[in-house]
Amino acid sequence: MAMVAMLFAAFAADLPALTGRVVDNANIIDAATKAALTQKLADFEKKGSDQIVVATILSLDGEEIEPYANRLFRFWKLGQGGENNGVLLLVAKNDRKMRIEVGYGLEGTLTDLHTKLIIENDMAPAFRAGNFSGGIAKAVDDMVMVLEGNPEELEARGERNPPGSRSDSFDTIVILFLILWGTMFFGGLAMAFLPPIFGTKLSPGVYKWLGMTFRYGRGPSSSSSGSGWTSGSSSGSGWSSGSSGSSWSSGSSSGGGFSGGGGSSGGGGSSGSW
Repeated sequence: MAMVAMLFAAFAADLPALTGRVVDNANIIDAATKAALTQKLADFEKKGSDQIVVATILSLDGEEIEPYANRLFRFWKLGQGGENNGVLLLVAKNDRKMRIEVGYGLEGTLTDLHTKLIIENDMAPAFRAGNFSGGIAKAVDDMVMVLEGNPEELEARGERNPPGSRSDSFDTIVILFLILWGTMFFGGLAMAFLPPIFGTKLSPGVYKWLGMTFRYGRGPSSSSSGSGWTSGSSSGSGWSSGSSGSSWSSGSSSGGGFSGGGGSSGGGGSSGSW
């Protein structure tokens, strides 16, 4: 296991130091917003000890954002020890991805639904317009609102703007259509030319290739007057991938007089992109 952890650490993206409640390594938050966020998050933590930290990075270096956010959360030890009441808002600028990682102790309050609504309604639209500061500030406001026991406005906003009404749903449909069209077009083109080249000729206009029989033009056994080609069978293949969050922890990193309180996270929260 030690060797696996070492190999994982060697290929994983580096983790930044925890230098404050807003760690803007991607430089996408203006100075005024950063100062306001820092004060807001400090005041919020004083009220009930829940700890929210905002982090921006340039790149995930090929790592998925879910395991990276979980590693960073544990590395910084956000939230109070025993309470696990931390929240990490992470933005990877060059990868165009964001995630809200929620500590064990807050998963029942700041639910996956709430974090998904915040990403889709607050962050994604603002980021697409180039307004990173505004999107992050609005996301923090909504997280604070939910954690203070007022989720109704966020949930009502989600009902007024269901996922099917947003442009990202339309974009997904367009992409799927283009993939289907491309598969049919290029697949048909390949079947028209490849069997005569690579297949075994059985008779004039009849070829066997990849376990299928292809007939071109008017064959002697054809009962129709049309011309073309047919195959005895068709097969589809696909692939899917899934990722499981894995994490490793390290000693806490701190700077500027601020540090995590010893909390942890188990992968609760939501991710998104823009």
